[in-house]
Amino acid sequence: MHRMSWACLPILGNCFNLQEENRRPPGYEDPKILASETAFTISEVEALYELFKKVSSSLSDDGVIHLEEFKEVMFGNASVQNIFADRVFELFDMEHNGVIGFGDFIRSLSIFHPNAPVQQKIDFAYHLYDLHETGYIEWAEVKEMLMSLMQENTSLELNEEQIDAIVDQTFEEADINKDGKIDQLEWQEMVKHHPATLSKMTLPQLKDISTQFPSFVFNSKVDDWQDASRRPNVDRSSR
Repeated sequence: MHRMSWACLPILGNCFNLQEENRRPPGYEDPKILASETAFTISEVEALYELFKKVSSSLSDDGVIHLEEFKEVMFGNASVQNIFADRVFELFDMEHNGVIGFGDFIRSLSIFHPNAPVQQKIDFAYHLYDLHETGYIEWAEVKEMLMSLMQENTSLELNEEQIDAIVDQTFEEADINKDGKIDQLEWQEMVKHHPATLSKMTLPQLKDISTQFPSFVFNSKVDDWQDASRRPNVDRSSR
């Protein structure tokens, strides 16, 4: 019987590692690296990987999350036409290749972690409403987003006139230089005076990761804009 040399063990170890890597889907990234770049611990990243596998295999088992799978998990309908869902998917798709890989998933979800930097939350919320990626939030974009959110929140019954009033009041307060759009500095100013604007950007549940997809990330933000319409005007003369 031939004896295996101890010198062969590192080679065998490399072979096993290669086999393991070959079993991993496209877009997989080392949990240690992801933990170092996000608000999650290594064990939380590993738990989220199990969650990611479930979502990414819900319609097509190819190791990435497609838009239809994203909508299926969010709304229970892969074919739903919803601007809000499309926009969130675009922001999660950090590599802009039409799918969400594991790294994209972790880095994007980390923004909603209670320990994530507030600036990340501010920036995500801003880009969420910048539908056409012009670098500004325009009146029509806010209305379009609110109309989309209304489709998913049947408990809110607002007619178009009421929605217009919400958008008008928001721009009355946020559009400081009155150029008809909200830039990032104006957005920062609004958030500073009304931190509740970011209330949906933090998920306490992410401190206790489960295997249930946290679709509560995407609860309607119509309430936030409604609150904005009821806020007293800010005296800009003091700024």
